Formats: sequence, C-alpha cells, structure tokens
Amino acid sequence: MNAAPALLGYAAVVGFAVPRLMTRSAWPYRTPAPAAAVWLALTVSFTLAVALAASQLATPTEHLHAGLLGLLHACGLGAPAPAPSPSTAQRLALALPLAVVTAVVAASLFHLARTGLVRARHRDRLDKVGVRCERLRVTVLPHATPGAYCLPGFRSRIVVSDAAVELLTEEQMGAVLAHERAHVSGRHHVLLAAAHGFATVFPRLPLARLAREQLAVLLEMAADDRALRHHSREVLATAMYEMAASRAPEGAFAVGGSTALLRMSRVLGPHRTPHPAFRGSMASLALAVPLLPLLVACPPGF
Repeated sequence: MNAAPALLGYAAVVGFAVPRLMTRSAWPYRTPAPAAAVWLALTVSFTLAVALAASQLATPTEHLHAGLLGLLHACGLGAPAPAPSPSTAQRLALALPLAVVTAVVAASLFHLARTGLVRARHRDRLDKVGVRCERLRVTVLPHATPGAYCLPGFRSRIVVSDAAVELLTEEQMGAVLAHERAHVSGRHHVLLAAAHGFATVFPRLPLARLAREQLAVLLEMAADDRALRHHSREVLATAMYEMAASRAPEGAFAVGGSTALLRMSRVLGPHRTPHPAFRGSMASLALAVPLLPLLVACPPGF
C-alpha cells in the first residue's frame, strides 16, 4: 500500500490545522517551555512527513519499509543490501527525502551562522564603547534608554545600559540578569535558528510562520519563568515596565521590546501552577510527535 496520500494528509493537518489550534489555546502561555518544544516537534514531524511522502511518490509501488532500509544502507547503517543496482525511481526515493531534510538543516545552520557573525561584530563594537562591570558580570553601554539584552553563543555577553543601572533597584537588576542568563544557558538562539530555517524552506506554510512567531514569545516567557524562581512577580514586572521601550539588536534577546506588555500581563495576572502530570504529558507529546509520520506510513500490522 502506498502511504503518500496518508502522509500528505497528515502533513496538511500538521502544517495548517494544528498551528491554528495551538495559537487559540491558553496552555502554551501557561507552560512556555513545553509549548516551545511542541512547536519544534511539529516542524520536525512536518519535515519527516514531507520527506517520506516524497520517497513514496518516487516509488509508488514499493512499501515504505524498503525505502527506509535503502536509506539506512545509503547512510552506511545495517547490513549491505544484496539487491541489484537501484533504478532511477529508487535513487529518487533516496534523494528526495534527503534533499528535504538537508534543506531544512542547512537553512537552520545558515541562519545560525549568519546571526553568529552579526553578534560577533556587535561584540567587537561593545569592546570599544562598553565598560565591563565585574560586580554584575555585564557590559555597561552608554545609552539614555533603560535596557538590557544578551548576545548568546560563543563568548556570550550580557549588556545593560547605564540608564538601567541608575534606574533599577538591585533586586530588579537581579531579575533582569536572571532573565538574560536563562536565554544564554538555554541556548535559545539555536532553537530560534531552527524555526527560521524551517520557515526559509516552507515560507508560506502557517506552521512555519506561527512557529517562528510563537517560539520567540514562548522563549521570552520561559526566561521570565526562570527569573521568577528567585525573584517576585512584582519586581520582574516593574523592571520589564521600566525597559519596555528598549529594543534588542539583531541576534540578541532583550527583557523589554514588543512582547513586554503581553509578558507583563502574564506575570501579574492570575497564576495557576501547571500540574506535573500535565508538564510530563506535554514533554511526552513533544517526543512522540516527530515519530507520528512513521506510524502513518507504516501502521502496525503492515
């Protein structure tokens, strides 16, 4: 049985219907870290579904098991296949899925490298105009607007303006720095690069657009939650309010910016701690979603 129609139907559901359901749900903003994992899992699942569908379209009379075994043999895994030299259709069945996956991975790595170069140039400028503050372990930048941002990656840097140093209390500054350090330690720039790479390959897909937009918001909320482990909600919200007008340079994460109002409302609004079972189920969902295309293509019993 050819699995291409089922795989394409699954890809349509994941690419068009599920993202709209996600954006209309309330739970992602309550549990931003698991929600970010689910968004990334959906992009992986869509990529695999399209890759497997391409393989099936190239060899419509061959079961997917054979194509997967051929792909493993092509990657040097498993026992060598005793079959004769592959036909053109069989070569396409291997080349097309590899091309889909390679395109997404390459676009993600390109975005990661490009933003890495942008951050490196910005760090060079900071070395010339910024002043290192060993007490806060940050670079203080002369600027009239209170602000703070981080440059993740190699030689990560946290930057605050001198206006923020003068305006914020010690506890507020601690909450801001905890937020920025959460971005650095969580390697959030890598996750965003993956979303941007996926959107580059599938630019008109609702999943690509919404995953990129929502992931940026969810990672900021996840960093807020890390800061709230050691600081009160009022302290963090006040610091966000004071720096709401600040903007981060390209490739950086800022505690203020366009999402500040939404995040302040979340921090100060009614708060319900998600049940550990719910968090566990979302983590399990993020792990299971990328495997669903294989179940669609190779249901039990076939």
